[in-house]
Amino acid sequence: MKKDYIMKTVSLVLGSGGARGLAHIGVIRWLEEHGYAIKSIAGCSIGSLIGGVYAAGKMDELEEWMRGISKLDIADLLDISWGSGGFFKGDKIIQTLIKLLGDVQIEDLAIPYTAVAADIVTEKEVWINSGSLFDAIRASVSLPLFFTPVDYKGTKLVDGGVLNPVPIAPTFKDETDLTIAVNLGGEFSNDKEMLKNLSARKEVEVPSFQQSLMRFFSTKQKTSNEEKNQNWGMYDVADRAFDAMQSTIARQKIAAYPPDVEIVIARNACGTLEFDKAAEVIQLGYKKAELAFKDKL
Repeated sequence: MKKDYIMKTVSLVLGSGGARGLAHIGVIRWLEEHGYAIKSIAGCSIGSLIGGVYAAGKMDELEEWMRGISKLDIADLLDISWGSGGFFKGDKIIQTLIKLLGDVQIEDLAIPYTAVAADIVTEKEVWINSGSLFDAIRASVSLPLFFTPVDYKGTKLVDGGVLNPVPIAPTFKDETDLTIAVNLGGEFSNDKEMLKNLSARKEVEVPSFQQSLMRFFSTKQKTSNEEKNQNWGMYDVADRAFDAMQSTIARQKIAAYPPDVEIVIARNACGTLEFDKAAEVIQLGYKKAELAFKDKL
């Protein structure tokens, strides 16, 4: 017999964490299927992207594109910056998304939305809740070292995860039934093992130059024994350090301002750039949402 669900309103907080953020799609799908109405979104980095696209009513288009992306596609989207401040400009990714989804103004979104970035001049959070949606997303995803910072009102913005990887504060004044936070900085666990039964994607041959980029900018997830003998490159060190920093800050923020429900994705679920594992990570998010709510249904 199908259980009847009472519609509950939700403030959804989507954290930062690279390709692990594809789990946000699975979480949203689970909430939609189980009688939860998302009435506001606060997102940081990849969370600002997934949340913004959902608020714009374009989740189906984004998910279809993400599920079809390959390593070659990822490498092709990396537009090298010959200036300073980051290895890549990020313009090509944003323009591809605008072409695919269309750009809109945040004020025109169906639900309230806030993208969180970090001002490296004043060392403060910046909440962007007006103007171009994809300009806000570009600022929020500006991972230090990786993407160049964004000029914004006379200052420079970088990834919001530097200061607040799980931005609960923008939802404080919401009049909703629940605040649900998706934390992509969880402790190492067996999340990766949960994906093994899914069909493997056929590998696509990547041209040599792009292949070298992918090798350089792809963190390999190792077991504890393998890590002892691993020679980490520059990006591996920076990526792991940033992940550790975000995870620590996230724990502190959530301890201070606990959400009603926290959905946690382990840091070793997938590598930062493994967007070609979209199908698996989306399903992981769906499963983790189900587990988080199993005692609440």
